[in-house]
Amino acid sequence: MFTSTPLFIGGLPGGMEWAVILLIAVLLFGANKIPKLARSSGEAIGEFQKGREEVEQELQEMRDGPEAEGETETESTETETSADSTNADTDSETPSGN
Repeated sequence: MFTSTPLFIGGLPGGMEWAVILLIAVLLFGANKIPKLARSSGEAIGEFQKGREEVEQELQEMRDGPEAEGETETESTETETSADSTNADTDSETPSGN
């Protein structure tokens, strides 16, 4: 007679299964809330991806080791030194009225 296949066994759901899932979602949440749920889900996925990228970047920096940090420290030291010399120049030009 009729043979039926169980839902989701053997792969992704087909057209009829998606129709049933959509009908259940509309019954549970209502037609007005589904776009809001989809939007908030998209935002959550975006935040998750940003967080994952930040963690991957930090891990990569940790893997690079001290040599990459040493370069960064040298650059920041050079920047501080040039800023200090600029401040010293402006201090010497300031007249002391006292």
